[in-house]
Amino acid sequence: MRAKLVSVALAAITVGGLSLLSGGSASAAPSSGFNDWSCRPSAAHPRPVVLLHGLGGNGPGHFSFLGPFLAGAGYCAFAPTYGQATPAIPVGGTVSINQSAPEIADFVGRVRSTTGASKVDLVGHSEGAFQALWGPKFQGYGDKVATVVALAPPTHGTTFGGLVSFGDFLGLRPLVDLVLNTFGCQFCSEAIVGGPAVRKLTTGPIAQPGISYTILASRADALVTPNETSFVREAGVKNAYVQDTCAADPVGHIGMAFDTGIAQMITNALDPSHAVTVACGFGPPF
Repeated sequence: MRAKLVSVALAAITVGGLSLLSGGSASAAPSSGFNDWSCRPSAAHPRPVVLLHGLGGNGPGHFSFLGPFLAGAGYCAFAPTYGQATPAIPVGGTVSINQSAPEIADFVGRVRSTTGASKVDLVGHSEGAFQALWGPKFQGYGDKVATVVALAPPTHGTTFGGLVSFGDFLGLRPLVDLVLNTFGCQFCSEAIVGGPAVRKLTTGPIAQPGISYTILASRADALVTPNETSFVREAGVKNAYVQDTCAADPVGHIGMAFDTGIAQMITNALDPSHAVTVACGFGPPF
């Protein structure tokens, strides 16, 4: 099953890469698309969505399911690859957050400028979820964000055991190993329990005024443990386990980006006035 999922992900990466090179399909609606810079948000979904990948992943690959899902739901969705140790290798998230967070801020500015949107929504997974909490607080664009949906962020720190497994799932492990062996992983030491990025994020309120926050965790997550370490116990933040809605879903940490039920939870958080009943899926259990 795992080999099959990797094959699906790799095929999606290939398709996503071709789409990036071609600039998107000419037949795509201008009010929806994934990594399509011709996309212009519709009145129904006026805010583009910026998707932030996890450690050892990249934007098109990590969001090869969620990106097209959001586009199919009518959103303009964009997934950068941030925090690359070298632009020659498509593996992101390993550099210091002091380098990667400004890259994300610049990307948010580019999305807003290109689409004409006054605000964006952020959807992050794992390290990307940590970045989605960090950016509005420290990078000066909090007033340009309406909604944050954070999937399994290591908010209060983690041991980072297995989090580079995104590279395994996406078929990038040799490249991940090359990056880590050559450049190391600065973010890893910053986001461990008691690490400097964790201490800075959790000093004072995390939630910023005017932003709606939803944090989703899985009780079956074996990588960010204990699972409640993801949650932010502050006003204006909705914390929930996937299993609160989908009790039988065995989805693990990595699988959260490839789960149909979680995808609907995300769109419900992005547009709560048009929330639908979640059709629960069975995400990858790793």
